[in-house]
Amino acid sequence: MKNDLFVTAGEVAQDLGVSKPFAYKLVRQMNEELKAKGFITIAGRVSRKYYEEKFYGMAQTN
Repeated sequence: MKNDLFVTAGEVAQDLGVSKPFAYKLVRQMNEELKAKGFITIAGRVSRKYYEEKFYGMAQTN
């Protein structure tokens, strides 16, 4: 079952064509940014919305 709320480091590695260790580094960096903004994070996973905004510029406009 695919989780639509979070993206895993494995999915990041596959999407971006990078190694899993580098993908974990990217996820860790994004989670640190989210923590600094006051969000709760989960190791090895990052918010799909934040990931897409960060890498694909898919910011939603309201």
